[in-house]
Amino acid sequence: MTVLPDDGLTLAAEFPDATHEQWQRLVEGVLRKSGKEASGTAAEDALSTTLEDGLRTRPLYTARDAAPDAGLPGFAPYLRGGRPEGAIAGGWDVRQRHAALTDGAVLADLENGGTSLWLVLGEGGFPVTELPRALDGVYLDLAPVVLDAGRDTEAAAEALLRLYADKGVDPKDVRGNLGGDPLGYEARTGTPLHIAPYAALAARCAGRFPGLRALTVDALPYHEAGGSAAQELGASLATGVAYLRGLTEAGLGVEQAATQLEFRYAATADQFLTVAKLRAARRLWARVAEVSGAPGAGAQVQHAVTSPVMMSRRDPWVNMLRTTVATLAAGVGGADSVTVLPFDHALGLPDAFARRIARNTSTILLEESHLARVIDPAGGSWYVEKLTDELAQAAWEFFRSIERDGGLAAVLRSGRLRTDLATTWAERSKKLAKRREPITGVSEFPLLSEKPVEREPAPEPLSGGLPRVRRDEAYEELRARSDAHLAATGSRPRIFLATLGSAAEYTARATFAANLFQAGGIEAVTEGGFEDSGATEAVLCSSDALYAEQAERTAESLRAAGAGHVFLAGRGDYSGIDAYVFAGCDAVDVLSTTLDRMGVS
Repeated sequence: MTVLPDDGLTLAAEFPDATHEQWQRLVEGVLRKSGKEASGTAAEDALSTTLEDGLRTRPLYTARDAAPDAGLPGFAPYLRGGRPEGAIAGGWDVRQRHAALTDGAVLADLENGGTSLWLVLGEGGFPVTELPRALDGVYLDLAPVVLDAGRDTEAAAEALLRLYADKGVDPKDVRGNLGGDPLGYEARTGTPLHIAPYAALAARCAGRFPGLRALTVDALPYHEAGGSAAQELGASLATGVAYLRGLTEAGLGVEQAATQLEFRYAATADQFLTVAKLRAARRLWARVAEVSGAPGAGAQVQHAVTSPVMMSRRDPWVNMLRTTVATLAAGVGGADSVTVLPFDHALGLPDAFARRIARNTSTILLEESHLARVIDPAGGSWYVEKLTDELAQAAWEFFRSIERDGGLAAVLRSGRLRTDLATTWAERSKKLAKRREPITGVSEFPLLSEKPVEREPAPEPLSGGLPRVRRDEAYEELRARSDAHLAATGSRPRIFLATLGSAAEYTARATFAANLFQAGGIEAVTEGGFEDSGATEAVLCSSDALYAEQAERTAESLRAAGAGHVFLAGRGDYSGIDAYVFAGCDAVDVLSTTLDRMGVS
């Protein structure tokens, strides 16, 4: 047997290594062809993407993009995971959420892939008195239970602990979380709660139930209020620190207090940012534990939930794709538990099919894609490591700003946190309005003829504190206006697409214009002439060359035929054109003013 020398890529040895500067020169050439003149670092910056929190994603990452040592899984700073074995043994915990009691739903989840339960009780959920019925038939020594009961946490905890006792469950086999989260409740409702009762629960758990935690650090209120990834992390750190202070003042040791906390984060379809967020969260909490004098308790336990903000109400089937990407990111990022919200979550109570798809999302990634068989699969990626580091730095600064202003409770009550989150959401809303952040099925490729998906109403969520935002909210308002018009008149508002030249010349802009106006519930008509279209406005669609020859004449003809407003798909300066629509225009403003002119209220 011949043993080849271990000399690297021998087949490529005759080719010289490419340099970063050579790559930049190639980028310069590509930019030059598109009409942009830039050189060196400026050429690279032209291809960079600006994220929230002042972060930028560059087009190329190399070994020059150094980041702090990520360490090893199960060891400080726990960036690569809280356990040395990762999730290899059984994958992440598939945690199913229930806010209402639907016959057979709890057992169906556990019998078909779910491994734990997240029960919402009291305000925003089902009555605490119904907890025994909800858990009827559940093997409580096998299935962890996580409560989410707001101001009713004490009553819900007592009811759950009684169930464990009545069913003879050994305290060592009890696992889950009692869900105490007074600051999260205040963020949701504006009503403060004292931490003392939750500290008492934590003491009971620490003394008798080693696998049961008492408190949840829920970052979803800040994500759902429009916060960025760094703001979500910073607020969660501030919450965790406040709970450490409260528990230690009540008599628990720092290590005991730290082991009573579980952190809940949103997982979005921005997969790399989600991976970086979960990794950064562990690093940051490890630092908090270190400076608190308990470095051995710095392994953060994480529960990831697919983002409610990204879920659309129109074309909700696309949510299956969004939640799949988010679940993949949560798994790669090292979440201990993952909740996949059903695709119809934004519409009301999910049906059995939606719950099944939600369960199977995790099952496919675990059992068929074997996603959990590799510990920290993103580790070592120059891009992910750099993004993790930069996000951790931004989140730490936001956390420090909260601490300087007196802590999380203080910035909630002063209104400062609400203002910070609103400012971030206002900037993101501009991107959504301009379709720089597209929403498939809503702002891109909407289907006006699709029958709406209807569900039974879900319990009203907690309110009165920070707002809840959705990516689709501006477009949803426009579509609602169109729906009302359809119900009142029997037809939707229409716009005529006046196509000029051959299909090759007009198809791209006609497709763009149709998608744009349909996003506002305005039906795009292409067949026949303007007089027969039932439209009151029109948009010209063709190439720049044909616009120069025919745009003004065609606009005049359309006005003569009765068009009250004429758009042109593209840019220019032509007589007779009232407005221009193009990639990057404010679509929400265009659609709103168009519906106003059409008399659609």
